[in-house]
Amino acid sequence: MINLTAKITRPLQQDRALLGQEPALRGRVIQYDGLLLECDGFPVSVGSVCSVETAGGSTVLGEVIGYSEGRNKLVLYQSGAAVQAGAPVSLMDQGTMVDVGDAYLGRVVDGLGLPLDDSPIPEGAAKTPLNGKLLNPLARGIIPGPLDVGVRAVNGLLTIGYGQRIGIIAGSGVGKSVLLGMMARYASADVVVIGLIGERAREVGEMVRAIMGSEPHGKVSIVAVPADRSPLLRIRGARRATALAEHFRDQGKNVLLIMDSLTRIAHAQREIGLALGEAPTSKGYPASVISMIPALIERAGMGVGPNFGSITGIYTVLADGDDSNDPVVDTARAILDGHIVLSRSIAQMGIYPAIDIPASISRVMNDIVPSQQQKAARKFKRFVSLYNENRDLMLMGGYVAGQDLDLDQAVSVWPKLVDYINQSPEEQAQLAHSAKQLSVIVGQ
Repeated sequence: MINLTAKITRPLQQDRALLGQEPALRGRVIQYDGLLLECDGFPVSVGSVCSVETAGGSTVLGEVIGYSEGRNKLVLYQSGAAVQAGAPVSLMDQGTMVDVGDAYLGRVVDGLGLPLDDSPIPEGAAKTPLNGKLLNPLARGIIPGPLDVGVRAVNGLLTIGYGQRIGIIAGSGVGKSVLLGMMARYASADVVVIGLIGERAREVGEMVRAIMGSEPHGKVSIVAVPADRSPLLRIRGARRATALAEHFRDQGKNVLLIMDSLTRIAHAQREIGLALGEAPTSKGYPASVISMIPALIERAGMGVGPNFGSITGIYTVLADGDDSNDPVVDTARAILDGHIVLSRSIAQMGIYPAIDIPASISRVMNDIVPSQQQKAARKFKRFVSLYNENRDLMLMGGYVAGQDLDLDQAVSVWPKLVDYINQSPEEQAQLAHSAKQLSVIVGQ
């Protein structure tokens, strides 16, 4: 049974067993306002994990986010903790390295690596930097070919390559989670790492049960940090999921990394940035948010070395109020290798997945698919655009057949276009079959 209400408060001895040795560096709480805690200064780096004793005798973990005037500044992983002035603060872990390995496959953990699936704490076989390693862009491998994600419209019209980073841009309630679940189950990847960051606990639970209840779930690792957790824990969860993907890529495996959602990660960084006094810009986002998004996304992609693997990154971006000009949407769209737009109007027509084909693009598709499929995909998009642009005119009776041969053809094949995009979650569409169907529909 999945336990999504696991507390971050534990007895002191359990914290020490989890995070390392007996603490040697200690201080005491000087100020705490419910979010930002300040304590005596002792030598730590930003990102270090500390333990704070509460009034009830238990402990709560927090993360160092800065220091000034001889004081360390922390944000606790649990809000509303009963912390008193003068309470001991102890360094538990430098926070720069995290456990990784096959022990995390088939498991669900939080941002600290603690289990949410009522199983023992995973014991990783290795450690890797939480924030990744800088890779020489010229040393990275070239995208070798297409990745079969099991979704017909994506395979045929927006083909994704191994090592590509692509975004799914959508408002709330248009089928984003269902599309992600299909990709997680059907993608032809060696390992699937899923970061469920800042989503509703109910939605997290449903997705975990759907993915882990299917076979084979032994190649899936999930890092889940629901919306009610600390903003720092949400950011750490995203970085831990990426670090896991990097570990498997360095072993020569092709990894599918699904991050849901990039917007919630940006919201968490906004909370921290504003708490530290950063100046807000568009929609209240400080500059640290805009710099964090490329740093996280660029960790995916092709590996380096003779036996490198790949990380194919799929990042969901929530368009708040269906605003596609949100700063997070703009930043993600600029750094990603393509985007899939889900449209509310298409969902209201009963078409799922509700992909807006003309508004979506895969920037590497032309490099990895045959020219025949490229031509068929362009023709398909043109038919969809023609039909949508003239739909109202045709409904009003303002168009007479024979005036535009391309439009007449688009109208005649429209039911087939809709059937091609429509796909139930239980249906898997193979890459080769998707391309063949596409050519048959458009007569290419």
